[in-house]
Amino acid sequence: MEMNKGKAMLALTPVMEMNIDEPGLIGFSYPMLTRSNYTAWSLKMKAFMQAQGVWSAVEPNDPNIQVEEKKDNVAMAMIYQGIPDDVLLALAEKQTAKEAWEAIKTIYQGVERVKQARIQTLISEFESMSMKDNELIDDFYMRLMGLVTNIRALGEEMGESYVVKKLLRAVPRKFLQIISAMEQFCNLETMTVEEAVGFLKAYEERLKGKVEQNERQLMLTEEEWTKREGDEGKLLLTREEWLRGSNRGGLDGRSSFKSRGGRDRSKVRCYKCNIYGHYAHEC
Repeated sequence: MEMNKGKAMLALTPVMEMNIDEPGLIGFSYPMLTRSNYTAWSLKMKAFMQAQGVWSAVEPNDPNIQVEEKKDNVAMAMIYQGIPDDVLLALAEKQTAKEAWEAIKTIYQGVERVKQARIQTLISEFESMSMKDNELIDDFYMRLMGLVTNIRALGEEMGESYVVKKLLRAVPRKFLQIISAMEQFCNLETMTVEEAVGFLKAYEERLKGKVEQNERQLMLTEEEWTKREGDEGKLLLTREEWLRGSNRGGLDGRSSFKSRGGRDRSKVRCYKCNIYGHYAHEC
């Protein structure tokens, strides 16, 4: 109990005021553990402890070597600063940082049976994921990797190539061309998720550029036969001329030479515009 009291007092000491020989402490703003952020909290706390050089107190490199008391005290203090009071009380009997860490993990991840059920649920959700047609690659990547991180945090192995292949299966058909090229010229077994996302994002930008270019062209051609006027107020290009020049055939998608009845419309002359190929009521 004396040791626990000493560690509890240490937890109340600001980290920047601590002075130990190994490791050199850096002032951090530690994340607070909540009911829904255990995965992110544990990743951040692990990074902080590694930066302070005390992660070996929680996960020893050699289980047969006893952890230094100073490292264990600092690791325990860091854990205490990142948990709410109700969880702190639950850890009152824990003697080491490793015991405290494992207790928190058990509380928030559940026993092994519950853990396995959670893994299966997340894997099913992972397999059923698909990217929406109007969704950006970046947004889907964040959704996908958030799920992968949760699965890996529960101890389930999920290889990089497995995630890459799932990513390529989940994107819409508009990416089929780049996916075929990747499968033909790249080694998906060694490709990282970031590399795959880079290929898809580059192709996404090309698709976006083509759509915008087509939209601009349509707007310009529409203006050509409806609004283009010369300095004297005369129409420079009629709709019929625009249709012929753009190889679009006759009006309303019909051939400019023959009507539905089979008559040769090339000899029909409009008495409004004096152009062959349509009737006056179609002008």
